[in-house]
Amino acid sequence: MNIHQNILNAYKVLDGETLTRLEALQIAKNVHGADLLDLVSLANKVRSKFAPEFGACSIINAKSGRCSQNCRFCAQSAHYDTGIETYELLPPEKVLANAREVLATGITTYGYVTSGCGYLEPDAEFRQILDTVDLLRRELPEMKICIALGILSRECAKLLAEHGVWRYNMNLQTNPARYAELIADTHSIDDKIRTIRYLQEFGVTNCTGGILGLGENWEDRVALACAVRELDVEGITLNVLLPVPGTPVAGVPPLSPADAAKSFALFRLINPRKMIKFCAGRETTMKDFQALLMLSGPSALMTGGYLTTRGRQVADDLKLIDELAAF
Repeated sequence: MNIHQNILNAYKVLDGETLTRLEALQIAKNVHGADLLDLVSLANKVRSKFAPEFGACSIINAKSGRCSQNCRFCAQSAHYDTGIETYELLPPEKVLANAREVLATGITTYGYVTSGCGYLEPDAEFRQILDTVDLLRRELPEMKICIALGILSRECAKLLAEHGVWRYNMNLQTNPARYAELIADTHSIDDKIRTIRYLQEFGVTNCTGGILGLGENWEDRVALACAVRELDVEGITLNVLLPVPGTPVAGVPPLSPADAAKSFALFRLINPRKMIKFCAGRETTMKDFQALLMLSGPSALMTGGYLTTRGRQVADDLKLIDELAAF
């Protein structure tokens, strides 16, 4: 069996052993070319054993643009001229109408996302969000509600838990040690980690990941995967950067499909039992490679569109999920 030694060593993950940061970094730096397919195969074996069910979710951009933060990738930041549509918080009834449409497609996990730094006190806008959550849970009890509002105080995290929020999305985005350099300096990575800990304290599950292709290196990607493991969140969201004109990362070269496959595989080997969701960049950046990448470790996808970009038709993605189950 002519398999790269670093990959052979990683087969221990199938036996329940842990892949160390150093071992993951050796794979990242030494596995290339045809060996990548062996790595993809192992990642898919691990996914099949420990996280076998494929899933899907859909989101609504409930408040768009004019964000005070300077995240370098974000079309919604007020620091950059990106030409996106901006609007204030959507009324609860409009969100409910959208959620009904999503549920009718067969998707039962629904993400409610707002632009902005977050909520450090339960102001009028936050109370409207709670009212929206209450409406969704009352009218569509079969839906799992995921919320992404940014940085929270302990009080606001507690209120979300009390109103029945199932999951919260808070991405670390990149290597925590390089957050200020690669992402933003108007808030800190500690603010994000503190938010996750508050939510865990009150029993809200978490979906936490990041963006690939920001200009980070392999050490950064492995560091992010390990940071997520240390937080012990339930889900991991992975995005491939779609450079937005007007943002500081507009000219960053696109991530190659080979590097995306290696990255997804490493996230799976480092986090074997977690739900790993392939979100933005699946259709736009990876194009013809998206099915291969879904076999590189992810166990879920986001469908129907993203915050400021369109996605594939839900029916096409659900068909893809059915076909992936054969592998």
